[in-house]
Amino acid sequence: MLTDTHCHLDSDAFDSDRRAVIERALEAGVGRILIPGVTAESSRRAVCLAANYPVIFAAVGIHPTDLQEGLTDRTIADLRDLAQHPKVVAVGEIGLDYYWVTEPDAQMRQREALRAQLELARDLPKPVIVHTRERDDAEHGPCAEDLISILEEWVGQLRAAHEPLSSPGVLHSFSGSLETAKKAIDLGFYIGVTGPVTYKNAESRRRVIAALPLEHLLIETDAPYLAPHPYRGKRNEPAYVAHIADKIARIQSRTPQEVIAVTGNNAARLFSWGETD
Repeated sequence: MLTDTHCHLDSDAFDSDRRAVIERALEAGVGRILIPGVTAESSRRAVCLAANYPVIFAAVGIHPTDLQEGLTDRTIADLRDLAQHPKVVAVGEIGLDYYWVTEPDAQMRQREALRAQLELARDLPKPVIVHTRERDDAEHGPCAEDLISILEEWVGQLRAAHEPLSSPGVLHSFSGSLETAKKAIDLGFYIGVTGPVTYKNAESRRRVIAALPLEHLLIETDAPYLAPHPYRGKRNEPAYVAHIADKIARIQSRTPQEVIAVTGNNAARLFSWGETD
């Protein structure tokens, strides 16, 4: 059974045909869809969709580019309340973004908000879905360095306290260096693979995926964004996640069925939503 571990089905891009999109995903063999929040309001929408569709699960969080003036205690309290719903399985989408946010003060607010939401995840306890993007879409830079430093500190606290998380989370739609990926895996994180791995100009991304263990990969669409080939440039949707599984299979010289089974069980372990095979 396929999983789409990152899909913004609450987006207004799906307002006209959301039910049909979900039905196409089911017909394609998708058995789990995770919708992460990017604002308090989108987190509420994600929880509402999860409550109404057995196939859908939710995460709650504030995306780094949606922080505006920072993260308030009221917002953290709202996220904590939303996270009590039984179908909320993670905190996210949280992280750092130095592509859109370049001012030092704004980047500092991102780091503070990330630490606050990591503490929320520790308290709940739930894994995290982490966004990271460098300026100019570089493979490595200060964003990755700041992120790994913060995650190392947080995971160190989890391990010292013997916290009961099977894995701390996933680096969503990973586009960084092999070095960063290996550091994240050493911390227990999974690496999320999205549609760009299928693009002709993505050789560096494919080399990274080829070098990583399948047991630490997740597949995700990030729909409605980043549609895989042959749908590049069109609206993405969960049914297309099979194209990502097929590409990983070719990169790692495995069968698509093996990739689907292993990544599905990786997701089940991370998000505690039951086995998928």
